[in-house]
Amino acid sequence: SFFTKRLLTNHSTMADQDWETVVIRKAKPKQSNAQEVQQARREGIPVESVKKYNGGANKQRSGPTNVGKIEALVDQGDEPLAQPTVSLTVARDIQTARMNLGLTQKELATKINEKATVINEYESGKAVPNQQILGKLERALGVKLRGKK
Repeated sequence: SFFTKRLLTNHSTMADQDWETVVIRKAKPKQSNAQEVQQARREGIPVESVKKYNGGANKQRSGPTNVGKIEALVDQGDEPLAQPTVSLTVARDIQTARMNLGLTQKELATKINEKATVINEYESGKAVPNQQILGKLERALGVKLRGKK
């Protein structure tokens, strides 16, 4: 039949295969950074090491400050400026609107998909203003917060 002829023709191509043994070897392990630093110190070469900000942390978000801008300012020799925080009137407005709705900080945070510490920082006036979070708070509380001093 056609199928067996097809099978036999495919089978005959296997004789043309290269059946030589192939040996695969692993590459030699590279010297780690710590070993390189130790070697350089032994040889008397000056070594400068810089610890990265939050280097080993497994964090999804950075803190309320913009680390890149601060590092750039420090590299230029300028002192980083203090980040502006939420005004006390905005903080008080958030707190009174939340209390009028009968919500706790945790409930409000859950409603806007943020952590309770974020709400606490905004109500205490310690938070650096984030327009997205302020927008979420305005929608959840029904109060205008942006544009106030």
